[in-house]
Formats: sequence, structure tokens, C-alpha cells
Amino acid sequence: MKVFACIAAAATLMAFAAPASAQFAKPEDAVKYRQSALSVMGTHFGRVGAMASGRAPFDAKVAADNAEIVADMAKLPWAGFGPGTDKGTTKAKPEIWTEQAKFKEGADKLIAESAKLSAAAKTGNLDAVKTAFAATAGTCKACHDAYRKE
Repeated sequence: MKVFACIAAAATLMAFAAPASAQFAKPEDAVKYRQSALSVMGTHFGRVGAMASGRAPFDAKVAADNAEIVADMAKLPWAGFGPGTDKGTTKAKPEIWTEQAKFKEGADKLIAESAKLSAAAKTGNLDAVKTAFAATAGTCKACHDAYRKE
């Protein structure tokens, strides 16, 4: 039953994520949406990272649960980078909107790497989690270096 509930929740999130850009009444709403999605993803990614680095004891179930959330959340924020969302309180660099194809490549890579992290965490193997975490973190860093203001 729990697996079915998770699948249903993921399907619902995906249904809302695809047309999300059309759902924003104002650009500020889109900025808030993407910032919230990235914040949730970062929180859960940090929990996996704490275990991967030894700052927290490794718990296979907790790692798998958090990595799954990261993989789900990695699919969501990109709809919040639409036209007009480059203004206001944001750390997004203007290059996001001038290098959209390259930015999308980074988003797609994060989605792929976070899926690998989730799969690795489901094995319960700490070494696999460490490897997948490092690859995912590298993807995050590359995008932040190129597209995020300090």
C-alpha cells in the first residue's frame, strides 16, 4: 500500500510539474515555486550527504527515502525559470535565459544523476551511495558555478 501511495504521489507531482509554468499567475510565483523546490531538494540531499561523508551514521532506509525525494524534486524547479522570472529576489544569473539549451542540459543531467543516486541508495550499499552522491553533487556544483550568483 505504501509503495502504491508513493507512486500515486509521484504521478500527481509529475502531472502538475509539466504544465507548472502555465499555472503561475505572476513571475514572482514561479520564482517562489522554483526556490521552494530547490530548497526541499537541498535539504534532503544534505541528509544523504551527511551520511555519505560520515557526518551522520549511515541508515540505508533513511538514505533511500531521502534520495528518492531528491530524485522526485529534481524534476520540478525547471518550470519556474520561465519568461520574466529573472527579476526580483533571486540568485539566478542572467545566463540562464541567454543559454537556455545549456541550462536545460544541466537540469537534465541533475535529473539523471539524482535518479542514479536514488537507485544506489536503494541497494543499501554505502560505497554506491558515496559514488552516486559525488556525481550528483558535481552536477549541482557545475550548475551553481555557471548559473547561480553567490
